Amino acid sequence: MIHHTLRFGEPRGTSRGVYTTRGVWYVTVFDGGRWGVGECAPLPSLSCDDLPEYASILASVCRGVEEAGCIDVEAVRRYPSILFGLETAFGHLSAGSFRLWDTPFSRGEQGIPVNGLVWMGGYDDMLRRVGEKIEGGFRCIKLKVGAIDFDSELALLRRIRRQFTASELELRLDANGAFSPAEALEKLRRLSDFDIHSVEQPVRAGQWDEMARLADLSPIPVALDEELIGCNSVDDKRRLIGCIRPQYIVLKPSLHGGYAGCTEWIAEAQGSGAGWWVTSALESNVGLNAIAQWCATLRTSMPQGLGTGSLFTNNVRMPLQMQASTDTPPALWWKEARPSIWEGGRVGEALTSGSTGEPRTFVIRLEHAAASARATCSALGLKRGDRALLCMPLEYIGAKMMIARSIVAGLELIVRAPSGRPLEDPADVGGGFRFAAMLPMQVFNSLQTPAERERLMAIGILIIGGAALDKTLEEELRSFPNAVYSTYGMTETLSHIALRRLNGREASAYYSPLEGVRVCLSGDGRLCIDAPAVTDGRLLTNDMACVLPDGRFRITGRWDNVINTGGVKVQAEALEDRLRASMPAAFAVTSMPDARLGEAVVLLVERGDYTAESLREIVRSLPCAYERPRRIRQVTAIPLTGNGKINRAACKELALTHEDI
Repeated sequence: MIHHTLRFGEPRGTSRGVYTTRGVWYVTVFDGGRWGVGECAPLPSLSCDDLPEYASILASVCRGVEEAGCIDVEAVRRYPSILFGLETAFGHLSAGSFRLWDTPFSRGEQGIPVNGLVWMGGYDDMLRRVGEKIEGGFRCIKLKVGAIDFDSELALLRRIRRQFTASELELRLDANGAFSPAEALEKLRRLSDFDIHSVEQPVRAGQWDEMARLADLSPIPVALDEELIGCNSVDDKRRLIGCIRPQYIVLKPSLHGGYAGCTEWIAEAQGSGAGWWVTSALESNVGLNAIAQWCATLRTSMPQGLGTGSLFTNNVRMPLQMQASTDTPPALWWKEARPSIWEGGRVGEALTSGSTGEPRTFVIRLEHAAASARATCSALGLKRGDRALLCMPLEYIGAKMMIARSIVAGLELIVRAPSGRPLEDPADVGGGFRFAAMLPMQVFNSLQTPAERERLMAIGILIIGGAALDKTLEEELRSFPNAVYSTYGMTETLSHIALRRLNGREASAYYSPLEGVRVCLSGDGRLCIDAPAVTDGRLLTNDMACVLPDGRFRITGRWDNVINTGGVKVQAEALEDRLRASMPAAFAVTSMPDARLGEAVVLLVERGDYTAESLREIVRSLPCAYERPRRIRQVTAIPLTGNGKINRAACKELALTHEDI
């Protein structure tokens, strides 16, 4: 589930305001080494599933689909944009490519005729846009009306009709519910002077009796658009069509129930003698590609509303092209190409770990993700068909990059729900995995039972990252027969940029950068990363490091975890390493303000089977007096981030709210 914000090339006016950006979500499904992607794109203030909790609803639906292995259409009816995205993802998975159906359109033999869309604006702006569409060869233009005064709109239509007859240029109007019931019929009569093909949604949705009256009396055929939103059951659709009896309906899969829901709408429309056409709802090219290919299966010759892909400056690449010639109006064509949602812009987001504060959203440049994935697959020798395990939370970069690696290298990706024990499923016994990425906590837990330990040892290549690796755990892994690596990286570097072998003859205390990565130290001893394939410019980290002449490096601590106590700088991680072998329970080193020393070192310890005196004895054994914690405070649990790191900010808060033992 990846969120992406589309940016309009210029602001686009509608009856619901002006759009400058537009958010969409991409969902990906996997089956072995095959994958499929779909787009979930509710329109703000319009879609019936445009809800504040949309992201969590989408995640919950995806979990249900993962468990069932299929889409429960009835359960997802009330979320039409989610249904459409899942239908598309499964269609892509089944087809094995972005050619979802085999039609003359998808074979590149035939285009889909489209209308030109003129957005709301001032008279001069709309006149200019109409001129651009006509010069571009369009013979069907749809104008958004209701934004300027009605007389100016009439003047615009009068000017168009002076130059082009109805046989030369088809005019469709979209009122988006802008007319009041009292004035609608009179306005429609005045508009009919200009040979209008149809008018969409003359009054706002929900007024069935008024809309039925207009459909019966209007001299211009009435098309329903927003009126269809929220009518998700077949019975509701039948009642609406039977009550209003429109001349046309306008279908948007993201708004009207995906392919399944739109197919039901078509059946009801045809049963009442109504026509229909299909439009996009401002999806990116992932959704537009799917809508266009589905539309091509319906064998309609009417101009469709599918020319919206050029509206965005950061659209996803797809094999869609608008073409026209001197004797052929513009049409949407599907041209064989190598589309990629992993290239061509900022098409993804991930959460930082939150180890030193609140997790924040980091925007992924997906060409960077592809480069990072290729570097890892090359370094580890991963190849098509290798079986890989994804068992980490999808909102973090480690999981997203496992997906990227599976796509780049053609891995057979097996997805497990995030768990502290990812290998407890007996199904993982057969064959094992060629590749897996885990958090230290997951590795530790897997070592606690013989069966899970055997499965861990059967993983051909295991990489461990996301949190500091305990020295005791590292020692236990040293005897493993497979290849085990510790990784170094962060969200901003799209997972790791360096690997350190933990076992075998290649075991080392130093990380080796991946190909194309260079490191150095800043003036205050922090690690700087130059990785032009995955980052924009040099990245200054908060990690203190030691760098060898050949570029290998080791991390000595965090710059922001240095405790300045009485002028002596104590590195929290280094002190934790020295205490680890002696401590009887989980613990963390933090600090709190101190009037004399500036900062006092604080030891937080989880409740356990020990005495306060035994802890003081451990502290007194430290050789350096300044390193010895001045406060020892017992807590219920050491706070961790979502991917298992110590939550340093939360530890500081606990130090202030608990008493010494």
